Amino acid sequence: MMRVLVKEKIAEAGIDVLRQDFEVDFLPEMSREEMLKEIGGYDGLIVRSGTDVNAEVIQAATNMRVIGRAGVGVDNIDVEAASKRGIMVINAPQSNIISAAEQTMALLMALCRDLPDAVNSLRDKKWDRKRFEGVELYHKVMGIIGLGRIGSLVAQRCAAFGMHVVAYDPYISDERAKKQGVELLSNLDDVLNRADFISVHLPKTNETYHLLSDEEFARMKDGVRLLNVARGGVIDEEALARALDSGKVAGAALDVFENEPAVDNPLIGHSGVIATPHLGASTQEAQDRAGVMIAEQVRAALNGEFVANVVNLPVPAEVDEDVKAFMPLAEKLGLLLTHLVEGHVDEIEVEYLGGLASYETGVLTVAVLKGFFEKIVSEPVNYINASIFAKERGLTVRETKSESTRDYVNLIMTRGKRDGDQVAVGGTLVGLTNSERFVHVYEYDIDLGPSQYMAFFRYADIPGMIGKIGTILGDNDINIAHMQVGRRKIGGEAVMGLNVDTPIPEAVMDAIRRTPKVKDSKFITLW
Repeated sequence: MMRVLVKEKIAEAGIDVLRQDFEVDFLPEMSREEMLKEIGGYDGLIVRSGTDVNAEVIQAATNMRVIGRAGVGVDNIDVEAASKRGIMVINAPQSNIISAAEQTMALLMALCRDLPDAVNSLRDKKWDRKRFEGVELYHKVMGIIGLGRIGSLVAQRCAAFGMHVVAYDPYISDERAKKQGVELLSNLDDVLNRADFISVHLPKTNETYHLLSDEEFARMKDGVRLLNVARGGVIDEEALARALDSGKVAGAALDVFENEPAVDNPLIGHSGVIATPHLGASTQEAQDRAGVMIAEQVRAALNGEFVANVVNLPVPAEVDEDVKAFMPLAEKLGLLLTHLVEGHVDEIEVEYLGGLASYETGVLTVAVLKGFFEKIVSEPVNYINASIFAKERGLTVRETKSESTRDYVNLIMTRGKRDGDQVAVGGTLVGLTNSERFVHVYEYDIDLGPSQYMAFFRYADIPGMIGKIGTILGDNDINIAHMQVGRRKIGGEAVMGLNVDTPIPEAVMDAIRRTPKVKDSKFITLW
């Protein structure tokens, strides 16, 4: 009989699920030394956030087939080391969405009525009713930044209080927002200008880090109130402190912080802040739900059944090797498309040209979607849920094929379409080593290998433009590793693609955007 180690507390119902098929040891008090000694005898492991499943543990887990995290994040699991050993890593991403939404509402109400200070005042035997005059939610504007699963639940609950809900999420369609009774705004500034309350529901990425800083606070209404039950780091905490001190922000309710545990964070002691220690998922129901969900998934994995929430889902074994070789490139094309479209698209079309068109390419289309959603959603994206995210956002996904091709033996073209407009990216593999190449960006043919840091510029094709852009980068110590230019006709428009050695700061990108005849500028971090 296979053995499962439950290293941290989960719902008893979850343990009962496992005991139907396996020998289960529930050992939350097991020391790390004991775990390293005994882990080799287990086929499955379930943890929460308190157990560090690092490379040392995984190396010792000689029989391990699956590691389950009873919750959303897998930061305490070395996923790369597990993948190298062929160990499946599973999480329970939907276990806490209701709890996180309700925590947002709890903080919202506490913020409106200054409940923590009122409670403490009364405990000090003071009856100071005038001091704690609050504000109503009724007829106020709630601005939601990020209309994913949790943001949507918050929107529903705010509407029930009679609030008018506006939102900014460039990857959600107008139609989907309308079905939720939400007014979708086209840019972040519109939300900042109109909202009486702002609630953040975004993953923390390079693009969302310090999304709300001094400039954004300046655009908000005077007396705005701010909530973050999503990820620390999305709000610039020093900028928030300045906005609170100036009175621009009347109050903030924070459940997450850039560095946790945040016991020494100065915001916690600020009179305008209500702070809680990352309690978004801390309800009995969410914890029980996570335990049962992860137990069911681990049971399925060990029994060789379908598992939905695999963080490191491998390529299906039945995929042809010729197709499998294109999967990393397909993911990168999806990620590149995300950066270039900068928002929702109604349709993604993936076209396969050349010999590749004769194969079953469905897994490549899913790989494109996996890359496309990687920086958009807060949950890990895999080859199962990528299609689910597309469906949830009302995104039509289409495949086309042709064995005829003009320039390349094989070519993948990926197009994001909306309202008759489209952005296209294309890629192929070349040479005996199957080197990845981006060969089409926007409407132009180029030839550039993917790299961690890339930039693309569209500009008028006139003398001196390459020099102007290169000079700005050079003056700011940005080294260009490779450069390619594509154009259709002399004197028209051109696109320049760059591989650079280091990230390009936003101030440098702004300087390039201000250069006359530069139409568009994008800096991209691919991985």
